[in-house]
Amino acid sequence: MTFTGFLLLLLVAAIAGSLGQAISGYSLGGCIASILVGFIGAFIGMWLAGQFGLSPVFPVSIQGETFPVVWSIIGSALLTAILGLLLRRRRVL
Repeated sequence: MTFTGFLLLLLVAAIAGSLGQAISGYSLGGCIASILVGFIGAFIGMWLAGQFGLSPVFPVSIQGETFPVVWSIIGSALLTAILGLLLRRRRVL
């Protein structure tokens, strides 16, 4: 994977993580936190999809790496909501 492809993958993860945080109503931090939430949300979302036998919805392929955007947003929203309830962080207005 080239550096440009890696940056595009980070950008997609940041957008998915920030959308997940906006849906849940909690903010866990800035841009780096959104990237981490996006990647972790992708793992959580794909695990949940596998448990229910669902296929990837709107996967984005960047230089051979596939990123499940919808499952990442859903997983990010779940992760952020759970962490927001446990940690009582600041709310997004």
